Amino acid sequence: MSELELAFQHVCKAPAPDAVQVRAWLVPVLEGCGRGGELTVRIVDEPESQQLNRDYRGRDKPTNVLSFPFEVPPGLPAEAAEILGDLVICAPVVAREAHEQGKPEADHWAHMVVHGALHLLGYDHEQPAEAERMEAEERRILAALGVPDPYQER
Repeated sequence: MSELELAFQHVCKAPAPDAVQVRAWLVPVLEGCGRGGELTVRIVDEPESQQLNRDYRGRDKPTNVLSFPFEVPPGLPAEAAEILGDLVICAPVVAREAHEQGKPEADHWAHMVVHGALHLLGYDHEQPAEAERMEAEERRILAALGVPDPYQER
């Protein structure tokens, strides 16, 4: 397995974990899938999140995390397959959700990073069986990080 190459962009004024912490949450996701690769994590404010969510998902509101898996165009060298994609995380939404759900903010950040990274690796939750598989993997990774089950009622 190759290493994780992380491009980290914090482009808003809201507080957020730093690149070292984000990397610590990403590594177990990739190790669990036997992968390495390159990805970008961009921490944004609500207007940027809302614009991306509207443009790419047709939902005109900010959201916690958006995942943009990289699709290798034909003709690119095999190394291009190492690019996993981009995560865009909205710091104000994550902070608000953590507060509303009564969770430590760091735990919710960990969940959003893990959740988004799993999407980059092909996991989804549109169908019940897919959701069960993805949530089980999230729980496993988060437990190894010392984060309580994010789906358990508090």
